[in-house]
Amino acid sequence: METNNESSWDFILLGFSDRPRLEMVLFVVNMVFYFLAVTGNSTIIFLSLVDLRLHTPMYFFLSNLSLLDLCYTTSSIPQLQVNLWGPRKTISFVGCVIQLFAFLSVGGIECILLSVMAYDRFVAVCKPLHYLTIMHPQLCLKLAAFAWLSGIANSILMSPLTMSLGRCGHRRINHFVCEMPAIIRISCVDTSRVEGLAFFLAIPIVLVPLTMILVSYGYIAAAVLRIKSAAGRRKAFNTCSSHMVVVSLFYSTIIYMYMQPGNVASQDQGKFLTLFYCLVTPTLNPFIYSLRNKDMKAALLKVLGKDRSLLDTEGIDRAWNSPQLFICFRTM
Repeated sequence: METNNESSWDFILLGFSDRPRLEMVLFVVNMVFYFLAVTGNSTIIFLSLVDLRLHTPMYFFLSNLSLLDLCYTTSSIPQLQVNLWGPRKTISFVGCVIQLFAFLSVGGIECILLSVMAYDRFVAVCKPLHYLTIMHPQLCLKLAAFAWLSGIANSILMSPLTMSLGRCGHRRINHFVCEMPAIIRISCVDTSRVEGLAFFLAIPIVLVPLTMILVSYGYIAAAVLRIKSAAGRRKAFNTCSSHMVVVSLFYSTIIYMYMQPGNVASQDQGKFLTLFYCLVTPTLNPFIYSLRNKDMKAALLKVLGKDRSLLDTEGIDRAWNSPQLFICFRTM
């Protein structure tokens, strides 16, 4: 029965309601991870904006990735925390649409953006002498714009189709977020066309970028193996392995959730995988990609006033021509 606070347009997000004790644990864990994710990714964006030394292609793409991670967590975790805290598990129709649109668009953008970042590293390691010529600011802006527009276009197409599926009054979504596979499951009509289209679009959105990432890192690995210094090879492999860990975590969950029919995946596994890539991965990304390297630490010290000599006022053009572009891999 509907309560006075619910309408026929509201959806009920069952989430983890079948595990009351787990809900309290998740509330605390989510709060900690959400704070770290917002703090870490916001720090990367802020430092990349205020420190001209970080106005390079690598940090430009990292800032985009951090913004996407913020969108991931903010579109789902606050609503999840509200549902975990109390007995009311509802979300409005508009809120559900917003969540679905955000997940589809941000997921598509991040898939393509990760391939762009892999290409940037490929150029830096394998073609260091031509790096500044190839990865010029205009190209970086175009690549980032292509990633954003592609992901948004995918969401514009799939979100209305998913929400238009007949539900025959079913409003109980066995998930904590309005995600496409979960919404498809409550449909009472044939969903094969929508699932087929989703699988077809996943080829250029998911599989093609993943192939580009694997090819790029294959060339990078070959270049690293030609480095004579053992210390240089170890440093290069550590950096590449960190990137590949993030790529593996992200793509494994995306492929599991979106590259198979909606009724095949285990619903419980789907919940935890979704929670992983919309909270845990965005929390880890800042530490794996940026916050542990020297450039980002130096920028943070500058902002904190620990080292005023790091202030750079000679313009963006000089920053784009910074030699710290990973070409050291070739010379180690």
